[in-house]
Formats: sequence, C-alpha cells, structure tokens
Amino acid sequence: MAVRRTYGSYNDGCASAHALDLIGERWALIIVRELLLGPKRFLDIQRDIPGIGPAALSQRLHNLEEAGIAVRRKLPMPTHVTMYDLTDWGRDLEAVNSALSLWAVRSPRLPLDADMSPDTVVLAMRAHARPLAHGARSRRISLKLTDSRVADREPVEYLATLATEGTFITKMFGSDDVDALVTSTTRAWKSLIISGDRSPLESCEDITVEGDREAVRVLLDATQLQAPVQAGSPFGN
Repeated sequence: MAVRRTYGSYNDGCASAHALDLIGERWALIIVRELLLGPKRFLDIQRDIPGIGPAALSQRLHNLEEAGIAVRRKLPMPTHVTMYDLTDWGRDLEAVNSALSLWAVRSPRLPLDADMSPDTVVLAMRAHARPLAHGARSRRISLKLTDSRVADREPVEYLATLATEGTFITKMFGSDDVDALVTSTTRAWKSLIISGDRSPLESCEDITVEGDREAVRVLLDATQLQAPVQAGSPFGN
C-alpha cells in the first residue's frame, strides 16, 4: 500500500499545512468533533458518524492516537470497556471546529435539512453562544436530545448555564436545580436554533418543556446560529 505523503515531505513548513497532515484526512476531524464533549466507545463513535465503516474508523483513531490527539483508555472492572478520548491538546481543536462552524454557516450550500448527532448540535450551539445582556438573570436549563437518525437511542443530557459572563453547555447526567427541562429530537431542536422561530416550543410533538418556557427561549436566543447576512446566504431574506 502506498504511503501517504505529507505536506512537510514536499518541503512545506507551514503550521497550517502540518495541521492538515494531522487532521485533514476524511473523517479525522469529524471523529475529533464527536469526542470533544467526552469519551466514547468505538461503537458509539461509529453510530454517531453515519457512513464511516469500522476499518476506516479504526485507522483514523489509530492515526489520531499516533499523533497525540486521541488516547485509548480501558475502564476498570466491572465495566472493562475501552473508551476513546481526546488529549488536552486534542480538545483544543474545539476552537478549530467552532471557527469552521462560524465560517461555513455563511455558505449558500449549507445542508440545512440534514440531521446531526446530539453532540454536534450542542457543539454548534457552543460555537455561536453569546452571553446574556448586562443585568439579565442567570438561567440553568437541562437539555435532553435524542438522535433523530437512529431508532431506539437513549437521550443524551446536557446542562446549559446562561449568565452575563457567558453561555456554557456541558454534557451531564441529572440535575434537579434547573429552571427548565427540555426533551427534544435533534432534528426538531436543530430547526429551532437555525430558524429563529419559537412557535414549535408550543406546537411540535417532538419537543416537550417542563418548567420556565421563557428560560428556554433565552437559551435559544443566546445560541441561535448567526451569520452576517449577504447575498445568497441561507440567513438572508
């Protein structure tokens, strides 16, 4: 099998070119994206990335480990499960993922109707997250997202904390101290953060809200995907 040549082997010393040598192959950055919010098993990664085969996933994970971006850990007994995680350096790639999201949201070819994994929806929200206005009351919302692409998947739970210092969304497991609890499919929630239309909070059967609905609207306003409006943009008129 032919060995893939690097940009460095062509005497290109640019750091951006070296970054592409590390994460520029197909699926590599997508795998990183799916690990940004925490470790996952091999099968979970494969289910969260439709289209990737086990051989390609295994090879890319090996390459990421070899580069020092990802690490493989075996949990102690009784689980004894192998998990894949990012190193501290690998987690710094969230800034790259966010920058790509902020850039690509202006594309007239952005596949607005395509679905996303729960983590990917939340990463998009984090990329576009904005702090509350000065003097606004802080809010905490529990968000449970079920992957619309795969049947019988358990919901993934996140905690959104909104304050004047910033809006933060993290993966979590159970919290009673929240203003609202939202349960939604990824497709329905993605539509909300893209469209700006808040009426599905009242009418969509795939979204349920317990608690303060206004807090949920504040979350949507603080994380809605935004881009400069320009000709041909899906966010234009």
